[in-house]
Amino acid sequence: MLEPASPLQIPDYRKIWFARFCSSFATTGMVVIIGYQLYDVARSDYGMSIAQASFQLGLFGLVQFVPLALLTPLAGVAADRFDRRKVAAFAAAIDLFIALALALATHSGAVTLPLIYVLGALHGSARVFVGPSVSSIVPNIVPAPLMPRAIAMSSMAWQTAAIGGPAAAGLAFAVARDLPYWSAAVLLLASATALLWIRPLPPAPVAREVHPFRQVVDGFRYVWNERFLLGCVTLDLFAVLLGGATALLPVFARDILHVGSEGLGLMRASPAVGAVLVAAWLSWRPLAHNVGVKMLWAVVAYGAATIAFGLSRAFFASLGLLALLGAADMVSVFIRNSLVQLNTPDEVRGRVSSISGLAISASNELGEMQSGLAAALLGATGAVVFGGAGAIVVTALWAVFFPELRRARTFAPQYRTLDDSGDDRLKEQTT
Repeated sequence: MLEPASPLQIPDYRKIWFARFCSSFATTGMVVIIGYQLYDVARSDYGMSIAQASFQLGLFGLVQFVPLALLTPLAGVAADRFDRRKVAAFAAAIDLFIALALALATHSGAVTLPLIYVLGALHGSARVFVGPSVSSIVPNIVPAPLMPRAIAMSSMAWQTAAIGGPAAAGLAFAVARDLPYWSAAVLLLASATALLWIRPLPPAPVAREVHPFRQVVDGFRYVWNERFLLGCVTLDLFAVLLGGATALLPVFARDILHVGSEGLGLMRASPAVGAVLVAAWLSWRPLAHNVGVKMLWAVVAYGAATIAFGLSRAFFASLGLLALLGAADMVSVFIRNSLVQLNTPDEVRGRVSSISGLAISASNELGEMQSGLAAALLGATGAVVFGGAGAIVVTALWAVFFPELRRARTFAPQYRTLDDSGDDRLKEQTT
C-alpha cells in the first residue's frame, strides 16, 4: 500500500480537519459576540464607565481561565487513558449546551453579567479537554514525515474558521441577536458527529496501568526536565500573556474606532486572515531549517505589530496591523506545535499537550485579565502598547535563558520517554 503524499489523502485526517473547522467557526464567533454583549451590557444596563466595562472584559478572561487551570491535569490524563475521539466530542457537547443557553437567553432578553460569567466558566471547562485530545489524535493517524504539513493544515482550519466565525457572527448579530448562537449550535453538533466517525483510538495499555495521580505528576515532571519543551511552552505563555490585544477589541470597536459589532467582527477576523495566508504557504512549503531562531523573530514581529495597532486610529490600517500580527503569530505557532508534537512520545503526548494548552490558554485568558487591568490603569491604547513591548522583552530574555531554542535547526525528534516505572530514558525516533 502506497504511503499518502498529503495528510488530506487520509480519511480520518479529513474528518478531524472538518471537526476542528466547525468547532472553531462556532466558538470563535460565539466568543466575539459574548465579549461584545458583556461590554455593551456593562455600559448600557449597569451604567459602567469605559474603564469599568474594560475591566469586566478582563474578569471574563479570568473566569474562563480558572476552571481551565484546575482541570488541565485531568484533561491530559483523560486524553492518555480514554478514546481521544470521545473526549473531544464530549467537549463539543458542552459548548453546544452553552450556545443553546445563550441563544435562549438572548432571544428572551435575559442576558446578564452573572449569566455570561457562568457560561464563560463552562466554556473554559470545555476548552481544556479539546486541545489535548484533538492535538493528540493527529500523530496517531498521520505518518511522522507528514506531521509538519498536517499541523500547518490543522492550523489553517482553525485560522480559516477564525476569519469566517467572527465576521459571520458580527453580521448575524446585527440581523438578529440570537442568530449567532443558533448557528454555532448546528456547527458544534456537526463537529461532534465527525469526531465520533473517526476510527476508534484505544489508549496505550500503560496509560491504564499507571495511577492517574502518578500520570499527572509524570507529565509535569517530563516537561520540566525537557528544557527545550519548557522553553517552547513558557515563551508562548509570557509573550502572548503580555502582548494580547484581542481582549480590548470591543473597546477599540465601540469607543475608539467607532465601528460597532460589524467592525468588531472584521477586527477579530483580521489576525486570522494573516495567519491563514501563512498557514497555506507553510502547508505547501513547510519551514525546515533554523526553526528556533525563526520562532523567536516571529514573536518579536508579533510584539511590534501589537504596538503599532495600539497607536493606530485608522480602521483599515488597524485591520492591516492585526493581519500582520496574526501572520507573525502563525509562524511561531507552527514551529512551536511541530516541535512539541514531534518531540513528545505518544504515551505522554496527551499530558504534554494539556500542559502546552494550559500555557496557551493562560496566555489568552490571563492575558485578557492583564489587558483589562492595564486598560483600567493606562487606558486601552497604553495597555496594548505596554503589552507589545513586554512581548519583545520576554522574547529577548528567553533567547538567553533557553539557548536550546536558538540552537534548534530542524524538527528532528529526539526526546525522553517514560518507562513503566515512570523513569526517564532517552529515545530517538527511527521512523
